[in-house]
Amino acid sequence: MLGESIIGEMPADDEKNVLDRVIKVSLSWITQNPQHSFMNAGLRVVDVNENAVHTKVDYIEGNYSYLHSLVRRYSTAIYTVDKVKDKDGKEITLKLLAVTANRVATPKKKGIRAELIKFGREYASSLSSDELIKSIIDGNLQIEGRKRANKIAPISKLEVKKVEF
Repeated sequence: MLGESIIGEMPADDEKNVLDRVIKVSLSWITQNPQHSFMNAGLRVVDVNENAVHTKVDYIEGNYSYLHSLVRRYSTAIYTVDKVKDKDGKEITLKLLAVTANRVATPKKKGIRAELIKFGREYASSLSSDELIKSIIDGNLQIEGRKRANKIAPISKLEVKKVEF
């Protein structure tokens, strides 16, 4: 889905021992875009062919240090965790982090969290898993979600903390 490229080498004495391994790699290595250096991808090995393996995206996550550098004094961090279904009915765990521009009260936090969960379910149900991955990498999910949450309180940043397939 992300294209075929050489990520690295892995030792194995048998092809069967390589199946189901998860390779953690920086997304910037795959996309060749330095803006993606704060995101990691977990690639699960699904097929072994002589000296080449084929993978599928198991998860995409933001670096801990980057995500927590976004939260400043006098702002509020709002975390959401929700299981959503894509267009094909596959279950996906979507974890988001919204950072407000100013400190907000608990009712607004709850409103933003509810709106982001509702948005995540609607957005994911309209796309396939591959389209959702591309949307996260391109930043379209973050832009659309921020627009929806901004109606409740000003959001300075919306990031995907982790998405698990």
